[in-house]
Amino acid sequence: MATIIEQISQLVQQHFQQQPNRIAQLPPSGSNRTYYRVYLPHQTVIATYNNHVRENETFVRFSAHFKQLQLPVPAVWAMNREHTIYLQEDLGDTSLLNVLETKGYTPEVFSRFQQSLTMLARIQIMGHRQFPYDACLTAKEFGKQAIMSDLLYFKYYFLDTLQLPYDKQALMDDFEALSTYLTKTEHRYFLFRDFQSRNIFIHNGTTFAIDFQGGMKGALQYDVASLLWQARANLSEQWKQDLLTHYMDEVDQLLPHPLNRTVFVGQYNGYVLIRLLQVLGAYGFRGLFERKAHFLASIPLALQNLQAFMHDRQVGIITPELDRLLRLMTDAPIMQRFHIPKADDNTPLRVEINSFSYREGIPADTTGNGGGFVFDMRGILNPGRINTYKHLSGIDKPVQDFLEQETQMNVFLNSVWDVIDITIQEYMRRGFEHLQINFGCTGGQHRSVYAAEQTARHLRNKYNLKVQLTHTNRSNWVTLPVTEEKK
Repeated sequence: MATIIEQISQLVQQHFQQQPNRIAQLPPSGSNRTYYRVYLPHQTVIATYNNHVRENETFVRFSAHFKQLQLPVPAVWAMNREHTIYLQEDLGDTSLLNVLETKGYTPEVFSRFQQSLTMLARIQIMGHRQFPYDACLTAKEFGKQAIMSDLLYFKYYFLDTLQLPYDKQALMDDFEALSTYLTKTEHRYFLFRDFQSRNIFIHNGTTFAIDFQGGMKGALQYDVASLLWQARANLSEQWKQDLLTHYMDEVDQLLPHPLNRTVFVGQYNGYVLIRLLQVLGAYGFRGLFERKAHFLASIPLALQNLQAFMHDRQVGIITPELDRLLRLMTDAPIMQRFHIPKADDNTPLRVEINSFSYREGIPADTTGNGGGFVFDMRGILNPGRINTYKHLSGIDKPVQDFLEQETQMNVFLNSVWDVIDITIQEYMRRGFEHLQINFGCTGGQHRSVYAAEQTARHLRNKYNLKVQLTHTNRSNWVTLPVTEEKK
């Protein structure tokens, strides 16, 4: 069976009548989709691989609808026969979140948020006309059942993990009341479901929206809440107020009658709460259950966001048991539970990470501590047995793509990091100075090198630690006869 890269290449040649110069996998996102940048002689194209066929079909259909109305979304040019790969317009790498993190809270960035909200109002209201809601992935409308689903998602994947005692029937009564209250919204148009700064791209001066395949019909307020209360964006209260006013001004120009702003803002606060709880449910599922480090690291930000909301906002409906639990969740003991320590100049801990060949033996610990972790990578399918990768190593992109796409490497490393993180946090707390982590494979060239590189990146990103990374067998990286590979 052809690899994903080969399938993408075939689709590109069929549509563009050109051979790709190069196909590079892009960094993973929070979804199960995998993105590739395809380099053609005179342009680049984004190829998306996703084995969720219906999701692909929904995205392509929604995109075609918006494009027909000349709304700013990426064009989709081709899809393979199996509907697992599609080619779309390359909008570059500059998301609104990139702009915010690079330039900070400047007037220019504020203007970008305004442009994004202007775009949102147009897509929501203009895109609603003859929208193909029959193609929605789940429910056609974000009504009471969908709201209850989000609340239960939060309950099962985050709240229940805290093991706080609560009255289950009283909480369900509050969920019922809140979902009923929020369904009584006057303005129901297209709803993105995940309209946040990571899914807004700036390309050639124009603001584009991506990742709208989860859309359905729903209240205007939900998407505004998603953008303005995104934890990672961490917008100030003044920015949130001013941007909400800008959005309502834009909506007034598109609706037959102006908004009743008092009612609109009251229900907006309710949708802010729903969005914050849905995000905590998602972080709980991806982080606490799937053990993905990025989502675990995002939980403290989401709790801080919820804490700010509880301090300043009124939803407009009494939900006593839910309110009590939210106060408990945002108190210091729970917040501390998800705190991730960050190293600074005074942190004594230094981490030594080595890749090695089992032929040469496990690296010695010269600090006198007797060594640390040793992980055997030989259970992972070896790219060194394949001619294409023999002359390469784990620092080369083709080998990395192979390990990420064709093996269980990512699952293996997530489990490794679960174990390492416990020790790292305890060593930081106790002021220890050294930890050695070793990854070994047969030749010390592919699997162990990749694992060491990715673990160093993980520890730098998550804990800001100083890491000494050494590939101990680098001088011997040569082509190995297949017959020598026993595992």
